[in-house]
Amino acid sequence: MPTVLKFLAYRLFFYSNEGDEPPHVHVERDGCTAKFWIRPVALAHSRRFSSVELNRLSDVVKLHEAQIEEAWHEHFDT
Repeated sequence: MPTVLKFLAYRLFFYSNEGDEPPHVHVERDGCTAKFWIRPVALAHSRRFSSVELNRLSDVVKLHEAQIEEAWHEHFDT
């Protein structure tokens, strides 16, 4: 599970067995989880994050979209 970015208490990462899906990133903090598609940035699903946090996380993913997508392609060799 390579970590792509750490932001405050959040960790953005990939699962290594998901290369057959479109580029996306997982986010976790204290038992809360979310998954965001990259292009376009959109919430796929979440568990236990508040809507305020999800909006903030969406903004973070958008801000680092190119970095996340580049890391995805490097990790999955696509």
